Amino acid sequence: MYTLLCQQAKAIIDGEFDQIANFANISALLFNQLENVNWAGFYIYKDNELVLGPFQGQVACIRIPMGKGVCGTAAASLQTQLVDDVHEFAGHIACDAASNSEIVIPIVINKALVGVLDIDSPLVARFDEQDKKGLEALVALVVKHYEGQP
Repeated sequence: MYTLLCQQAKAIIDGEFDQIANFANISALLFNQLENVNWAGFYIYKDNELVLGPFQGQVACIRIPMGKGVCGTAAASLQTQLVDDVHEFAGHIACDAASNSEIVIPIVINKALVGVLDIDSPLVARFDEQDKKGLEALVALVVKHYEGQP
C-alpha cells in the first residue's frame, strides 16, 4: 500500500515546488487512502514553534510549542513518534477528543527542520512499524524533492 502511496505522492508533487500546495495534496491523499484515520496533515516549523499547515480532518490546534505533545516531541527530537494511546502520552495536546493513536514524522530538508507530518486515528494502536516505515519513506520522498531548492 505505501509503495502505491509514494508513487501517487511523487506524481502529485513532480514539477511543483510550492510547499503549501504539495502538503495540501499529500494531506488529502493520505486522509482519503489510509483507513481509520481522522486527521492527516502538516505542522510547519516557524519561529521556534509548530504552526498548523495544510490538513484534512477536524479543526486543529494552531500552534504547538517545541517539545510539547506528540508533534512537538517529534520536532524537538527529530524522531518519529508512534503512539498507541495518546491519552497515555505525557503532555499530550488533545486537539480532537476522538483521536486515540497518532504517528508524527519530522521533516528535515537541507539539515533544517521544516515541520512534521501528523496522522491521527480514532482507534487505539492504529499505527504499526509498517506504517512507520511507509510514512517515513513518503516523507523521505518529499525531502528529496525539496533538497537543493532555494
